[in-house]
Amino acid sequence: MKVLRTPDSRFSGLPDFPFAAHYHQVTPQLRLHYVDEGPRDAPPVLMLHGEPTWSYLYRHMIGPVAAAGLRALAPDLIGFGKSDKPAARGDYSYSGQVAWIRHWMEALDLRDITLVCQDWGSLIGLRLAAESPDRFARILLSNGGLPTGTGAPPAFKIWRAFSRYSPWFPIGRIVQTGTRRTLSDAEVAAYDAPFPDSSYKAGPRAYPSLVPMEPGIPDVAENKRAWAVFEQWHKP
Repeated sequence: MKVLRTPDSRFSGLPDFPFAAHYHQVTPQLRLHYVDEGPRDAPPVLMLHGEPTWSYLYRHMIGPVAAAGLRALAPDLIGFGKSDKPAARGDYSYSGQVAWIRHWMEALDLRDITLVCQDWGSLIGLRLAAESPDRFARILLSNGGLPTGTGAPPAFKIWRAFSRYSPWFPIGRIVQTGTRRTLSDAEVAAYDAPFPDSSYKAGPRAYPSLVPMEPGIPDVAENKRAWAVFEQWHKP
């Protein structure tokens, strides 16, 4: 596996992101970055970003959560942010991303977790909560779900094809299309920062095609098992 690591210089001077970098080796080849603010012995608030963003997405939440006396945790998924980036699209899988975040979560022995998740963060976080419900106290879900192969909306099919085939894949502008306010040039640049050139974008390019929207895509069965757990879920 060829692995790329974004130079630290790409992240200097980011607006509203003063947080120290922490790292965990999820495999011998792959290093995961995460933000860890607030008391280490406080209940953790786990913020999982989606496609094609990184922990910068939660820059306005991390500080207030930590100031409230909670432990604010925001990892960068492998392929995104300051985390390592396998260079081949075939190196990414849904189950692989779940395994990488599980390894990190168990290494930190996180318990009594408040899960905050959106987009791909929900596909990963909800699977983890279903696998280890004893670790999770509550779930806050935004713009996400747990697909089970029942079909993809037309808009998603367009996005999936664009991510696969378009020679132009401007991460910052893509994020801008999903925001309610206009991002500053510096904020757009912050979303572009993890990707110095197109060779770093295999993760964002791969993940739309890995969402199990249709039968036959891997992880449909795993998501159905997760839903069976949530049918008996009585936590917030």
